[in-house]
Amino acid sequence: MLEKLTGIIDRFDEIEAHLTAVGDDYTTAIELSKERAELEPVVTLARDYQETLAKIDETEHLLSAEDEEMRTLAEMELESLREKRDHLESQLKSMLVPKDPRDQRSVIMEIRAGTGGDEAGLFAADLFRMYSYYAERQNWKTEILSLHETGIGGLKEVSFMIKGKGAYSRLKFESGVHRVQRVPETESQGRIHTSTITVAVLAEVDDVEIDIPDSDISIDVYKSAGAGGQSVQKNSTAIRITHHPTGMVVACQDERSQLQNKLRAMSILKARLFEMEEQKKNAEEAANRRSQIGSGERSEKIRTYNFPQNRVTDHRINLSSYNLNGVLDGYIDEFIDELTLVDESEKLAFVEE
Repeated sequence: MLEKLTGIIDRFDEIEAHLTAVGDDYTTAIELSKERAELEPVVTLARDYQETLAKIDETEHLLSAEDEEMRTLAEMELESLREKRDHLESQLKSMLVPKDPRDQRSVIMEIRAGTGGDEAGLFAADLFRMYSYYAERQNWKTEILSLHETGIGGLKEVSFMIKGKGAYSRLKFESGVHRVQRVPETESQGRIHTSTITVAVLAEVDDVEIDIPDSDISIDVYKSAGAGGQSVQKNSTAIRITHHPTGMVVACQDERSQLQNKLRAMSILKARLFEMEEQKKNAEEAANRRSQIGSGERSEKIRTYNFPQNRVTDHRINLSSYNLNGVLDGYIDEFIDELTLVDESEKLAFVEE
């Protein structure tokens, strides 16, 4: 860590030297000033840390002094200095943990019923309510982008946006396969069924971040349809966008106008493509540092909701809650906090190397 801190201090000093000689190049001055502002809090602590280490070294030499009173004072001073060192070290480690630039963004969430038929659809609806309740408690806004019902109160799939600062930082670990074990209401013999639901969490993407050439997509327009195939719009306002290079298909029908549906569908497509690019960039790192939290891939079973045992278990961190109803009411901070802590601990391990 000392080597990393020395490199940061050297860069900070280099920036200050450049700023004094930048002249009328305002663009360069602004860029350098921004980088300086980002580094300054770390540099301030790092210099204090280096001074504290030096004082510890000096004080330890006094422990061999012949004067007993001097040795006693040195021991007292060392205790205070070591406490300060540990505190500064903890702060610096936290500041050096790589930050995900997407953490403060809003998210697009996609929930799809997997194996389990009608029961999977019903649980997909349960999870949608769970995340909606959680968003409400965070004072975030939930907005449905696309919704396909099963006709019995369940959902084949739903795409929705959760708008709020920091939404991605709290919800990014929800990506994966959620498994439910319970006795369906239609089961006369009381047998427990296992169903699966797929959840994807995508950070909202700005238009400037990803460009999609018109030649890469085709757009189909069709009439919106409700549950059971009933027509809910006489005009053709629903939009289906196919991205040919990847084969991705995005459909949106819940807005009243064709233009609004097109904008929504493009927003989802961009978020998916951006996520794909991020996963490619992080593939090598993920191979070298297999996090306890898992890769977040959709094929990965991350959590089980066991109704007979009133238990919810997150398999990535071996954490169980025996308040299943509370979890489904949106009280999921216990899991999110622990997942975040494990993720930070994994990253800290690399800071310390």
